[in-house]
Amino acid sequence: MATLESTSTFASPTTFTVRAEPTCTTAVPDHFGHVPPDACNANYGFYPSWEYNLTVAIGFALTSAAHLIEAVIFKKSFCWVIIMGSLWECICFVLRTLGAHDQQNSEYVTFSTLLFLLAPLWINAFAYMVLARLTYYILPERRLLRIRAEYLSKIFVIADVLSFLIQAAGGAMLANQDDPAAALNGTHIYMVGIGVQLFFVLIFTFFAVSFVRRLSFLERIRGLQRNAKWVWPLVWTLLAVMVLIVIRIVFRLIEFSQGASSSNPFLQHEAFQFCLDAFPMLVALGLLNIVHPGIVLRGPDSSFPRGSWKWWKNRKDGKSRSLFIPLDSGSLLEVSPHRGGVDVGL
Repeated sequence: MATLESTSTFASPTTFTVRAEPTCTTAVPDHFGHVPPDACNANYGFYPSWEYNLTVAIGFALTSAAHLIEAVIFKKSFCWVIIMGSLWECICFVLRTLGAHDQQNSEYVTFSTLLFLLAPLWINAFAYMVLARLTYYILPERRLLRIRAEYLSKIFVIADVLSFLIQAAGGAMLANQDDPAAALNGTHIYMVGIGVQLFFVLIFTFFAVSFVRRLSFLERIRGLQRNAKWVWPLVWTLLAVMVLIVIRIVFRLIEFSQGASSSNPFLQHEAFQFCLDAFPMLVALGLLNIVHPGIVLRGPDSSFPRGSWKWWKNRKDGKSRSLFIPLDSGSLLEVSPHRGGVDVGL
């Protein structure tokens, strides 16, 4: 493959000329636009696979269509979040498929990289929203660790948005092929964003474990009355999704800790991105297709109220007070007037 060396000449006050060593070479692309990873005009650290990217794009397209259909069937408007995540993944791999046969097109690289880095945050946010709605729907007290379900959802979604903004800023700088310094800063910013995401995922896991313990206790003392057959499968599905998200986060942290240069082994093999990012997210989306939250969240109280003013009005009128009756075991029996249910507090 023919190459043209890129050199720079600097004028000197004396009579001799200093010639700088070339930092890279500009290579002649092959018929698909591929050049060696260390070439100045390289957009990829590997030879992208058209077939594999197309296969993954089809997989994400199918799960996107399934989530759209399920959102309509179960009438769950909040499912637009998971649909966005799956569509971003699908579009990402469509662009990667096109880029595999047009590797000198930097737009394909830039936009597919941004979508690839940010799409899992939609899936993460959806898991937060589902657990909060399960708390509101199933637990009589409608709270976890003293935090009301509505606020639980808002807190974690806001945290996810914060992580999204940081990662988006870093990803945009990272996708800049013409400025290595900006790309390095982008790597650091992106790692901060994904670190923030991991921090809140771990906190969320603590709440999820609390929910599991509470659910087990309620099932033991009185049984589950609302779509009991699918409650536990959905809970385990959410936990599996979070494990898959953590796998992806750890991979990205390790990958970017090696730098964004062509010498990074994780950037030299496309298989890492397929196996440790795309595949876990595809499995997570598929699991949420099989055990869709709409199977459990049905009927009254399956969604948050549209506004919070009614809650404050009821509080003022004294209608939302809970009655605590001491039991012989030392526990508290909570009668919640707004649910009409009986709950043993832990």
